[in-house]
Amino acid sequence: MDLDALTTARRAEWERLNALGRARRLSGEDVDELITRYRAASADLGDIKTSVGRTAHGDHLSLLLARARRRLTSPAGAPLARIPAFAARQLPAALYRLRWTTLVVAVAFLLIGGTVAAWISTDPVLLAALGSDADLRYYAENQFADYYSENPAAVFAGTVWTNNAWIAAQSVLFGITGFWPVMVLIQNAVTTGTAAAVLISFGHADTFALFILPHGQLELTSVFVAVAAGLHLFWSWVAPGPRTRTAALASEGRAVATIAIGLVFVLAVAGLIEGFVTAQPWPWPVKIGIGSAALAAFLVYMLVLGRHAFREGETGDLDEADTGTPQLSVG
Repeated sequence: MDLDALTTARRAEWERLNALGRARRLSGEDVDELITRYRAASADLGDIKTSVGRTAHGDHLSLLLARARRRLTSPAGAPLARIPAFAARQLPAALYRLRWTTLVVAVAFLLIGGTVAAWISTDPVLLAALGSDADLRYYAENQFADYYSENPAAVFAGTVWTNNAWIAAQSVLFGITGFWPVMVLIQNAVTTGTAAAVLISFGHADTFALFILPHGQLELTSVFVAVAAGLHLFWSWVAPGPRTRTAALASEGRAVATIAIGLVFVLAVAGLIEGFVTAQPWPWPVKIGIGSAALAAFLVYMLVLGRHAFREGETGDLDEADTGTPQLSVG
């Protein structure tokens, strides 16, 4: 094959393919022409590779074909067009799959935190190990509540959101290790239980509950979901089932990445509640009611909408058009 002669003869056709592949809008006739030129260019590329192997001309033609293929299979604005499907199907289905693991994580958190709170608050030696009586009293009577109002609400909400999103991201991304989500769970449970123990010891158990409940319902639930997602990621390569470990880990990794993205927005809502509601001088039923409503909305999204999407075959993973044809396996 005379590669230069072929390039000269096909240059105009390839340039037209390139123009169609870059076009912002295509008419019906343009689409038909793009398909025709795509097929012709694919045949040219096959001839080039068969005759002379890999060449600069062939690489250039491959780029044109890839652009044309994306133009045919991915309409303009596809990433934005997928947001409704992501929010209405992919994310809730991914959350729904974690429902029982999330419940187990929540129960474990309550048991650990409750045990720590009861143990420290009833043992003067352990309580004294946390600090002097004056410091602990100041924490219980002033510092704990002041924490929620010592900074501007917007700054505080942003800081809380960033911190909690980072904790959730660690639980998901490092979930493959198995121990990291467990460590995050235990650390948060012990920290919360210790704070509760100090306030209980100085007769301010009501303050602890009233300042935690408005934002903590949604915030802690998000942490539970993140820990559950990390554990699912770990289990996907420990017990992959009929799939290879690589395939199982890849599929679960994409699903938990979906959850990680969703939790960023959920924790943003929790941060707004913590920054703009918890410290407000409003009646406590109103503040706790706002937190309970936020949690209820999340649970409906997770369990009701998620159940519907899951029953229709959604798992939270990407579809075959994005991941490629799956490799079939038997077990």
